[in-house]
Amino acid sequence: MKAEIHPKWNKEAKITCACGAEYVVGSTIESASVELCAACHPTYTGVEKIVDTEGRVEKFAKRQAAASGNLKNKKKKGATGDEKQKSLKEMLDEAKK
Repeated sequence: MKAEIHPKWNKEAKITCACGAEYVVGSTIESASVELCAACHPTYTGVEKIVDTEGRVEKFAKRQAAASGNLKNKKKKGATGDEKQKSLKEMLDEAKK
């Protein structure tokens, strides 16, 4: 193998979580920060917590609201519900006319 092609290995790299927990691990970087760790992750703590840094939850809520609004508009514009649904044969007969 070629000499000096691998990055330097730090035996005591410091990893800092957003919750304040710090870990010392081996890594090729000297320090790093993370958003979640075993001390604050919902899977390990059992506490339900929405982990959303990119606004995905809000984006989904907006789509749901828009979809329910569209559904209400379609009900107003469409049939009242009293009309009988047509069978395939009836639809084909109408298409022939």
